[in-house]
Amino acid sequence: MSDDDERAAAAATGMTLAYWAAQRAGDAAIICEHGDRTFGELNGNANRLVRALRARGIMNGDAIAVMVANRAEVAEVVYAALRCGLRHTPINWHLTADEAAYIVEDCEARVFIADAAFAAVAGEISARVPGVPVRLAVGGAIDDFERYADAIAPELGDDITDPVLGGSMLYTSGTTGRPKGVHRAQPTPVAASPFGYVPGESLHLCTGPLYHAAPLAFSLASPLNAGTGVVLMDNWTASDTLRLVETHHITHSHMVPTMFHRLLSLPDDVRERADVSSLRLVLHGAAPCPVWVKQAMIEWWGPVFLEYYAATEGLGTWVTSAEWLQKPGTVGKPSPPDAIRVLDEDGNDCAPGVVGEVCLKADALRFDYYKDPGKTTASYRGDHFTLGDVGYLDRDGHLFLTDRSTNLIISGGVNIYPAEIEAELLAHPAVGDVAVIGVPDTEWGEIVLAVVELQPEIAPSDELARELIEHCRAHIAHFKCPRRVDFVDELPRHDNGKLYKRRLRDEYRAAAAQEVAP
Repeated sequence: MSDDDERAAAAATGMTLAYWAAQRAGDAAIICEHGDRTFGELNGNANRLVRALRARGIMNGDAIAVMVANRAEVAEVVYAALRCGLRHTPINWHLTADEAAYIVEDCEARVFIADAAFAAVAGEISARVPGVPVRLAVGGAIDDFERYADAIAPELGDDITDPVLGGSMLYTSGTTGRPKGVHRAQPTPVAASPFGYVPGESLHLCTGPLYHAAPLAFSLASPLNAGTGVVLMDNWTASDTLRLVETHHITHSHMVPTMFHRLLSLPDDVRERADVSSLRLVLHGAAPCPVWVKQAMIEWWGPVFLEYYAATEGLGTWVTSAEWLQKPGTVGKPSPPDAIRVLDEDGNDCAPGVVGEVCLKADALRFDYYKDPGKTTASYRGDHFTLGDVGYLDRDGHLFLTDRSTNLIISGGVNIYPAEIEAELLAHPAVGDVAVIGVPDTEWGEIVLAVVELQPEIAPSDELARELIEHCRAHIAHFKCPRRVDFVDELPRHDNGKLYKRRLRDEYRAAAAQEVAP
């Protein structure tokens, strides 16, 4: 059997890591402040975890929820799930206990693995979802959790002999209500990495949290599946990024535009001293990147950037630095051309240059939103699906995004939907009406702004604005909460009661543009 055939056979049963462990057992797979792993150690612990879970009654088809910081155990869980038929769901550890407990329950987890760094929240989640039979604590103790290290220690690390391909189900926020799991009826083998990794030479720097789809796919699975080690950052800073690139001779990474802005904000002498000559490819996406920011990064780091337009639900486009420089602002040219359609309100293809709803070609194995057929149906347009984004294709077929979905806010590469925030603000006795929108910000791309119409006889004040922000922070994850509150006499509404949110956004964006105009 050729190497390609052997790798394909390993991928079909979730054993790609085992293939590389046999080839490169002593080489670094994970480099991390919380503990390193060689390929052999990582693979061995994945096998131990499979055996530990099976001994506790976990079977093929069960779900496993994971709320762990960027550390080697995340990879061990991912590769254990892949080889024993489990459905893996990572959880954002910034969420409140209520928000995270909903996901643990909704995904029907029979295993909950939590980081001792989040012990308080993990304990609340466990109390809210008491039916999870297996609870493991990573990196320390959590009340009523078994220690992860103790659970796997007695088990054998040699490869299991009956692997079954597993998969993942990540949760994505909706415009209303709770987040939904992006589900596929059956897992599919991971394709070979297209990013030019060379085992023994390449090294990837993971800059983002592994509970997000892009870092999980591009900064963990992709390099490890190509026999390439990963340096995990647990808390990102611009200066640490430059230090790690130079120290480890990083060749690959994945970033979001907010990181670019912070890197460019470093003092000139720091940037000039930085050695980034080892970089070969830097993936980026998750949010629109200002043209000037990307141009400045290309001037500094060279044409090493590969931008993508995609979501948890599927992939849309890629664009290299060279192509982008010919079409500044584009997110790529669909290949094949029908990979992207831009549709008008009647479902017809828009002419070049005409803005419409951007739709992505669905995979042969379609996704659905777990236990939400209505949302699933509403997302599809025949063989395509929409994320609600709007944009246009130019005459050469390049895609440009002109806006995100109607209400979506993207701050620092993270999707934030206003409905949940508005609901919390409306629960405050001083609030009569509210609209939450995203307003431009040079560092974050957008920040969350709450435009509030107060109840009669309530006077606006800075103190009240702070109180409303703290009200939100007490009930929902802090990254979703408004950074600013503005008060207005009356919010603009249609006669049918719908809010003129577009008008509000346009007014604030126009004001922001005037502020930065020369």
